[in-house]
Amino acid sequence: QVQLVESGGGLVQDGGSLRLSCAASGSILSLVMGWYRQPPGKQRELVARTSSSSTNYADSVEGRFTISTDNAKNTVYLQMDSLKPEDTAVYYCNAVNYRNVNFWGQGTQVTVSS
Repeated sequence: QVQLVESGGGLVQDGGSLRLSCAASGSILSLVMGWYRQPPGKQRELVARTSSSSTNYADSVEGRFTISTDNAKNTVYLQMDSLKPEDTAVYYCNAVNYRNVNFWGQGTQVTVSS
């Protein structure tokens, strides 16, 4: 059973940067780790995902966001640069194991002001 805890959300101005952290309860080496977000009034969408073999980003964030892992700390990060008001959303950490079971964090609010 994987438990995920997000942190690092907050209020930032248009063009600013923010780094989100997701701490897992155990090793993430065998997991596919990702970040999703849910803007107000919209469905949850994939932001970025990474595994040992590949990394991918949503078109809307590619070039601005970077997903990375610190395996020694069992932590995945989302570095968000050049933030835009449309990036405002609740951001969720996600993990998928070899049995295709999904685990979710509680979410952290990111608000980008105009």
